[in-house]
Amino acid sequence: MVKLLTDFQDTEHIDSFALIKSADIRLTKNGKTYLSMVFSDRSGDLPGNLWDATESQISRLLPGKIVQLQGVRGSYQDKPQVQITNIRLSGVGEPDNPAEFMAHAPIKEDEMDDELNDFILMITNPTWNRLVRKLFNVYHDQFLRYPAAKMNHHAFAGGLAFHSLSIAKLAKSVSAQYTQLNQDLLIAGALLHDLGKVIELSGPIATKYTVVGSLIGHITLIDEQIVLAANELHFDLQSEDMVILRHTILSHHGQLEYGSPVRPNILEAEILHQIDEMDASIQMITGALEKTADGSFSDRIFGLDNRRFFKSSSE
Repeated sequence: MVKLLTDFQDTEHIDSFALIKSADIRLTKNGKTYLSMVFSDRSGDLPGNLWDATESQISRLLPGKIVQLQGVRGSYQDKPQVQITNIRLSGVGEPDNPAEFMAHAPIKEDEMDDELNDFILMITNPTWNRLVRKLFNVYHDQFLRYPAAKMNHHAFAGGLAFHSLSIAKLAKSVSAQYTQLNQDLLIAGALLHDLGKVIELSGPIATKYTVVGSLIGHITLIDEQIVLAANELHFDLQSEDMVILRHTILSHHGQLEYGSPVRPNILEAEILHQIDEMDASIQMITGALEKTADGSFSDRIFGLDNRRFFKSSSE
């Protein structure tokens, strides 16, 4: 049985094929060039530095390439890493398909597609239904295949759809309990709130931020797409339906310092923010605990204030 990257323990020798997820050129304090790299397979990521990288290595060891990686599993600042001893590109007859080295959503793409269609049918408000349908006609394939993030929550192929559909399910459940909520608005917001990430991110393989994604961000990008789609559909942007949908999506990060241009000021916007936070937190903590021994603390989770979480041996 082939050992995956996250299965290795400290001091174990690694000799595996892996996908280069990122490779950034850095300088040491002495001015020497090295590559700060992240390797991945379907089990997750493992960072490592290639010291004294040559010009040939820098030009060849690019994100998206498959390599044979040799080294020793160690740690730095309580986080796992590989101390690289040898690295080369895969050769003829060796693994070369990046899709085989990527973590994927736990639900198949066609199942998520069916769920997406079911949720769109639940939106009875004609303005929101037509708008959602139009945007998913454009970004359907990317929605089902892109990650929801580069590093934090749902950072795997299909993660964007998996996360958004999870929030839609939560929206449906919360609306059933609290009948004062507008279920149509919550489901439309759940489906659209992160759709700008198909513009913000480069794709599922060796994911990075695009220039426009770095400079503008997914919240503003999806609002722009909503406005463009509304204009094509001849919707009044000043109508209450359009204003509250845009507000719900623009405010879903909850705080100005977290990227939302406005804070939630309607009930559904606050609920969308809360269930978005909950779903992201559950996924990050679950992913960390899956790699944690019973009775131990997880690695620190950057997206949750660098906290460590305890895995009870009774679970």
